[in-house]
Amino acid sequence: MKKLLLFLCTAGLMSATQAQVQAPQASPFTKVEQKVGLTDVTLEYSRPGMRDREIFSNLVPYGEVWRTGANENTKITFSDDVTIQGEELKAGTYAIYTIPKENEWEVMFYTDASNWGNPAEWDEEKVALKATAEVMELPFEMETFTIMIDELKHDSAALSFIWADTAASLRFEVPTEEKTMASIEKVMNGPGAADYFAAASYYHDVNKDLEQAYEWVKKSLEIGNPNAFWILRRKSLIAADLGKKEEAIAAAKKSLAEAEKAGNQDYVKMNKDSLEEWGAEE
Repeated sequence: MKKLLLFLCTAGLMSATQAQVQAPQASPFTKVEQKVGLTDVTLEYSRPGMRDREIFSNLVPYGEVWRTGANENTKITFSDDVTIQGEELKAGTYAIYTIPKENEWEVMFYTDASNWGNPAEWDEEKVALKATAEVMELPFEMETFTIMIDELKHDSAALSFIWADTAASLRFEVPTEEKTMASIEKVMNGPGAADYFAAASYYHDVNKDLEQAYEWVKKSLEIGNPNAFWILRRKSLIAADLGKKEEAIAAAKKSLAEAEKAGNQDYVKMNKDSLEEWGAEE
């Protein structure tokens, strides 16, 4: 009994001591937050290192389910429903599991994100979506496992898994068009100058009904600040894309003058470059 008590006391002392020790993790945790269009995407995962190990086909075998990182589940959260390879994935949090292969990866979004690594028992009914990621061989080696949300566009981005000399990339689409149009329709019941400018800018950026964008940007100047150089700049660009050269030059010249007054050299240069491109006279 004395030996047992001594063992328990020693074990308790060791646990207390260990709980107070701060040391770096072998696979540090990271959290990435990225806005894609109007959708919030969050990644949470741990990042193992190569540490002179052969990774794919060895540490990470081909053809087997991989936790896609280390420690707790690698998790991704979408604030909106997204589309991956033509299939809808509902808003929410998912564990990401992958099956790496030499020429492609199978990526699985698993509804149970509470596991430490792979589930004790795989449940196919918890796989919300499967997709195939393209694989590319890198001309260098990435020492630390990295997941990136890159190649950002208004309505999509790429989810890229990078480690050793391998990168696997999977594109997903977000409902930017639907959310923006709903916002525009709601606000246009009683819009202000900033609303007209935001709507015109979006339409121009995605090349959607430029005549409507031109009317909105003019309205923004009418009911707001007629000397706002950034709005005048947008007006000039929309006019130029519509083939309204005289209007484009006039707006650019006014934007240039107002930008010079405000001391904004970025807009000064942009307007000068455009006026030269459009062949404007001094």
